[in-house]
Amino acid sequence: MPKPIASTSEAVDDYLKAILELSGPAEARVTSNALADRLGVRAASVTGMLQKLASQRPPLVVYEKHRGARLSSAGKHRAWEIVRHHRLLELFLHNILKYPWDEVHEEAERLEHFISERFEDRVAALLGDPQIDPHGHTIPHKHEMPAFSDEVPLVCWPVGRPATIRSVGDRDPAALRELERLALIPNVALTVERANPNASLIVRVAGRGGPIRLSHELASQVSVAAV
Repeated sequence: MPKPIASTSEAVDDYLKAILELSGPAEARVTSNALADRLGVRAASVTGMLQKLASQRPPLVVYEKHRGARLSSAGKHRAWEIVRHHRLLELFLHNILKYPWDEVHEEAERLEHFISERFEDRVAALLGDPQIDPHGHTIPHKHEMPAFSDEVPLVCWPVGRPATIRSVGDRDPAALRELERLALIPNVALTVERANPNASLIVRVAGRGGPIRLSHELASQVSVAAV
């Protein structure tokens, strides 16, 4: 990844990362309302920030009123750099400082904006240049433009088709504790036996006993791929 863009702020980084996550692999435009919901700010504040990001040189977003925003090339580079910082920090906190996996996200959110390239490199070397964070998310390589993985939300997975858990959401500590209690963690194989998209899923984990009922809310925190 290229060298970080100069003179970015914590708020700018948060916006760029939110746009990256909300736009997904299709790089769809992200509305002001969607950003306001994700960041917990007023829609009017979002509009002002998007205009600011679009007017920078180089611009960090491409923004059109009433159509939303998408990241520019420079914005994508910075957003992925922050994602790399975040996921490296989560793994460092989990593996080295022994934080439980439901506590690393908030700490990494605070630290991700401020680490130097030297610190980033030393953390990566200490961890053995890891590829996956504690929640199963890919850690982007430093000098490559990453791509989104091909995983699918568990709530969208076909009934009867075996799957492997690739990753779990890292933002909800209570959900992470429950998934850990159920041992629904990355690399676990399972099959959806019955699904009601508006209520619950029944899943069976390979090599274990009876089926597990998951609420739609909890299942939405799990992403899977074919075995």
